[in-house]
Amino acid sequence: MNALLTSVSVSNEVGYPILDAATRDLVGYAPKHTTNDLEEMIAAATAAQPAWATLGHAERTRLLNLVADDIEEHAVELGQIITAEQGKIGGEGEARGAAKWLRSAADAVLETQVLADDGTSRSELHYVPLGVVASIGPWNFPVMIAVWHIAPALRMGNTVVVKPSENTPLSVLALLQFFIRRLPEGVVNGISGDRKVGAALAAHPRIAKIVFTGSTPTGRRIVESSANNLARLTLELGGNDAGIVLPGTNIESIADKLFWGAFMNSGQVCAALKRVYVHESLYEETVAALAERARKAPMGSGHDKSNRLGPVQNPSQFDIVLRLVDDARDRGARIAAGGEPAPELGPLFYRATIVADIEDGAALVDEEQFGPVLPVIKYSDVNDAVRRANGNDQGLGASVWGADVDEALRIAERLEAGTVWINQHGGVDPSIPFGGTKASGYGLEFGVEGLKAMAAAKVIRR
Repeated sequence: MNALLTSVSVSNEVGYPILDAATRDLVGYAPKHTTNDLEEMIAAATAAQPAWATLGHAERTRLLNLVADDIEEHAVELGQIITAEQGKIGGEGEARGAAKWLRSAADAVLETQVLADDGTSRSELHYVPLGVVASIGPWNFPVMIAVWHIAPALRMGNTVVVKPSENTPLSVLALLQFFIRRLPEGVVNGISGDRKVGAALAAHPRIAKIVFTGSTPTGRRIVESSANNLARLTLELGGNDAGIVLPGTNIESIADKLFWGAFMNSGQVCAALKRVYVHESLYEETVAALAERARKAPMGSGHDKSNRLGPVQNPSQFDIVLRLVDDARDRGARIAAGGEPAPELGPLFYRATIVADIEDGAALVDEEQFGPVLPVIKYSDVNDAVRRANGNDQGLGASVWGADVDEALRIAERLEAGTVWINQHGGVDPSIPFGGTKASGYGLEFGVEGLKAMAAAKVIRR
């Protein structure tokens, strides 16, 4: 029996069922909170915030590190819930990663900046708490991204109200237990509800900041909802990350990184490689190398650690993957690997798929697939590849692959994305700022810049 799961799961009379992404067995029942519950949580967070801020950075750091200790101690239990709800291979790894990111935010140092000091007057830039922060999270990395939101907010003296995705609420509510046990009452609050609750949270007049990770359409609705309360926003929205493989690249040397840059977590990563442009001289070799890896990657339940690819998390996303691949096939694209569900594994498994002979304008290229599918597009001129990569309205990440690093850097400078990787894709670090451009959102997370985003700048002159 998973005691941590038992602590957050409720009865079927007051909750809604959460199913195992791989087996579709019952995991537990998540609470069905209402807007009345939301009002109570926001009131509690508002009441607790001044005292939490008064504790000071050193004490908040100490307490957050104790929470990280608890997460690490219970990483196996928390990881089991993550794997069941989300379907990913290695839920324990996400839990331990969350502890690491929590420590990084807790220990980061944000110094007071001296703006001017001429001996007769002095101006300093300070960062002070905003108040109550709303965290609205996704289902692909439910625990990790919750910590990305919560940790810097708490570190800077804010209190938080956390709304997880309706698809993966139990793992986040379990995570929050560790904060609630260590921190003063009302500092951290978790609400499990539908979109109506999420909309009410975003529009609430007592919310000073909203941090959202999810789709671009939902992000636009949050912007609209926040107009009335003028809440500050950090939005990490959808990505349709492009990669460019330059001529002269040794494909065998990059093929593994190229493949897993696209297929980590079965492609359900905002900053995964979603479309790759390959020079015509390397095109067939690249398609063959990726297809080979797609056919060989072990797929199955995340509870079996020998697997590398899990299911698509939910039926709605599974239908998107089906539609995009079927549309590509109907357009005459070549399915080099996969291209169909894997019902023998479970209802939400889709075989790792490589699609070749496809162009911009196809839905699979222009839209974010967020699943185990990668379109490979041929180009002959590098300038044209850059133009096509930049032609999408999203700009979260991008990558350049090549033997000549200087040339790759020159191409990277021209790509419209918040992060551009060289000979890798999708790696993030708790000390390095991360955020998107264009329709992929705005604002920065992680490191010192992430702390600043959770605070109000205040100038003191004397």
